[in-house]
Amino acid sequence: MKNKKKHQVKSKFYYIFWGTATFSVLAGQLYVGSGYRQMSKSFNRIMDAVIVEIDKNSGYDLDDWGPPPPKYLEL
Repeated sequence: MKNKKKHQVKSKFYYIFWGTATFSVLAGQLYVGSGYRQMSKSFNRIMDAVIVEIDKNSGYDLDDWGPPPPKYLEL
């Protein structure tokens, strides 16, 4: 009988390394995602606060620009 040689014998260090690497990537993705969500909320707050007023005496003809923009609630 021939002894079978084991293929791909992995040490304890292999599993520790790849487990740590996987956790690091996952944590980084969560960190970037939460930062993006905060930035998006801040941007939406800024855009909601901007109110555009068009002066009829400014020299622009509103008919050339299409219908007027919707009116937003002022806070």
